Amino acid sequence: MDKVDKATAPLGPRRGIATALKQLRAESGKSLSDVADDLLISTSKLSRLENAQGRPIARDIRDLIQYYGIEGTPLADRLRQWVDEAQSPGWWTDYGEQVLKGGLDVHLAYEADATVERTYTLPFVPALLQTTAYAEVLFRDMEQRSEKEVSQLLKVRDRRQQALRSREGLPPLKLVAVTHESSLRQAVGSPDILRDQLDALIERSMAPNVSLHVLPLAAGPVFSMTCMYAYFEYQDSLEQDVVHVETHAGFFSIEHPARVARYRAAHRALVDASLSEDSSQDLIRCVRDRLSHAS
Repeated sequence: MDKVDKATAPLGPRRGIATALKQLRAESGKSLSDVADDLLISTSKLSRLENAQGRPIARDIRDLIQYYGIEGTPLADRLRQWVDEAQSPGWWTDYGEQVLKGGLDVHLAYEADATVERTYTLPFVPALLQTTAYAEVLFRDMEQRSEKEVSQLLKVRDRRQQALRSREGLPPLKLVAVTHESSLRQAVGSPDILRDQLDALIERSMAPNVSLHVLPLAAGPVFSMTCMYAYFEYQDSLEQDVVHVETHAGFFSIEHPARVARYRAAHRALVDASLSEDSSQDLIRCVRDRLSHAS
């Protein structure tokens, strides 16, 4: 499990800087202490920069650009741009730590500038496709949140969902979601709330940037099918993909390339084991219609 500092801005820029600095140092043949000594900075500061921890300072990046002799290159421009982006507070900083507890702030920071989000959920439908009434029940009844926290969490959920429609400076987020069949049948609030949620799943999954697959109960076991997670992909090649796993105890990050690659393969296997998008919609309609008849 990789530790991530409190996230007050999108994490992509920090992680891009970290990857670039690691590569530059490896190409130079220098050790961490060699570079720190040459630049008269602490080894811990350089280590934090190379591990995407803490907010990067423009002066430090300027000195490293000069040290590695890349002034005037596209990479130098990109590093400076990342420093600027890392200073801008994320929209979620308007909400308190009590609302964003358990690592939700980090999840939002990963999601903020991701190009593609590949998710797997059970026994609830994907957060980015939930209705307000459905999410409200989960926050109040399952998480035992106060009325004030529920209100704020619903605003956070709505802001996250806006990314599927439009984002400033970025194309809409692409969502590739797999949800277990149990999520279509799990009672959440009243039958009306669940039925409306299933209607919304059908409607929202028709968006061109949304792919929704249902993993049927008849499917065989697939690695990663027992826990919810999101796999975030980034447009810039230096912003490495990351996995954020959600448990009852909170979120945790997976950044090691080999482990991240395993989750990418696992999500592909989940999609392959699931119903097609059209068949998934047919199953959702079937479950919804049964709810209507039962009520």
